[in-house]
Amino acid sequence: MDRVSDWLLVDQRLVDRFADVIGDHQFIHVDPERAAREGGFGGTIAHGFLVLSLLTQLQQSAMPPGSGMEVNYGFDKVRFVAPVRVGSRIRARFTLISSQARGTGRLDTYGVTVEVEGQQKPAAIAEWHILKAEAEDKAG
Repeated sequence: MDRVSDWLLVDQRLVDRFADVIGDHQFIHVDPERAAREGGFGGTIAHGFLVLSLLTQLQQSAMPPGSGMEVNYGFDKVRFVAPVRVGSRIRARFTLISSQARGTGRLDTYGVTVEVEGQQKPAAIAEWHILKAEAEDKAG
């Protein structure tokens, strides 16, 4: 069963803040005027790693509450298929591929597709591995 996140606006402020954190101030991300003239995308675009990082937020709106603690275990097959233009809205589709018992929890692998509103081609695809601890029963 697929789980789909809420839409999330990727605005210039978000892209600029991410650029500051990672030190990537390439004009295609932070200079709207130059990006419109020279970038080939009609304006600024989000960093691919920003799109990947936003999966944590997108996942929170797609998964049921009370799932217990989750730890990012890594990604496989990450591809940035199409740019996310600043001002676009994105959402993520999560498809459970596998679930394996791990200690008292499990290792779930999701196929993830990041969609851009109004765009046929996805922005990114990946397989995401998440370690999940079973929620503790606090009663008693």
